[in-house]
Parts: sequence; C-alpha cells; structure tokens
Amino acid sequence: MIRVLIIEDEIIIARFIELQLRKAFQCNTRIAISVNEAREAMAEMQPHLVLCDINLCDEVSGIELVTEFKSNYVFELIYITSYQNRSIIEQASATNPANYIIKPVDEAQLFAGVQLVITKMEQTKAGERVSLAEQFNNTELMILQLIRDQKTTKEIAQELHLSPYTIKNHRHNICRKLDLEEGNNALLKWVMQHQQQLG
Repeated sequence: MIRVLIIEDEIIIARFIELQLRKAFQCNTRIAISVNEAREAMAEMQPHLVLCDINLCDEVSGIELVTEFKSNYVFELIYITSYQNRSIIEQASATNPANYIIKPVDEAQLFAGVQLVITKMEQTKAGERVSLAEQFNNTELMILQLIRDQKTTKEIAQELHLSPYTIKNHRHNICRKLDLEEGNNALLKWVMQHQQQLG
C-alpha cells in the first residue's frame, strides 16, 4: 500500500486532502502541520509520495524542506500551493516534482493530480521489480528483504538455514553488483531507499 505524507500547515486543508486520498486510493496517510512534524514523519514513515505546501509559515519553506529530504530519501513529490508566480514555480521545479497543484484545490483536481503520479509510481515499481529479479538470485533477494526488516547477519543466517560466513559472501556479492562500498552501512542505506521495490 502506498504511504503518503501530507505536509500542510492549515489543518482543515490537510484533513480535506487526506479524506479525498483515502476515498480515491488505497493508501496510508499521515499529516504533518509543521517542519518538525514533517521531519519526524519522514524518518518514521518513509513515504512513497509527499504532498507539500510551499508556504509552511515555519523556519523553512516547503521547497527548502523538500530539498533537505531529497538528500536522504527517495519519494515522489506533489506541491499543493497558492503560489502561481514564475520564480516560485521555477524554484519548485528544481526539486523535480511529479506535479504542481494550485490552491484552492477541489476533489476532481486533487484526484487527477494524484492519479497521474500514482499510476507512474506503480508502473515504475513493476519495472524495478523485474529489474531486481534479473539482477539478483532468489537467495540474494531474500537477504535484501531481511536486511530491510533490520535483521542482522546472524539472524539472516538462522532464518535461511545458512552459515553467517555464507551470508557475508552473499552480502559481498550484492555490494559488488550494486557497486557499493561494504562499510558505512551502504547496503542498508540502499535497501531503505529501494524498499518499495523489494515487495
């Protein structure tokens, strides 16, 4: 199920967006009405889709907040904002949003804007699953899923009835295929960024 984070400082608008999303799509939603709430929700929820207002009446704008998030997370982005001037739209475009919806937003406008993005996400996800299946064997895919579930090498070995040494070899091979360094939790970071593709 798609996880959607709504970053909007006006709670009535946020609740309207949430209600429309839940009515139209199969998704888990969460609302953040401040920058701090958004940072907390982003870390806990790891959303697939972020709907973000630009003017958050907070320490940073929605564009600045999204720029911060893009360096740590992978997600699709839709701005929902009353800003229509060219310079703001150009700034927003630099963060590569999937859509830009102008307020006041109605039910049909929201559905159309989100439907296009969700369809694209589902197509991408299906393609990436095929790509992962081509790239890794079944054991490696199971190991990646267990890493996503925060299992240690020892726990993965017990679950797959293999030795920890064998699991380490598999992890080494996975890192080589992904061109990752084996230190600094690089594989865990990769898994967290691509967890939706792992099923």
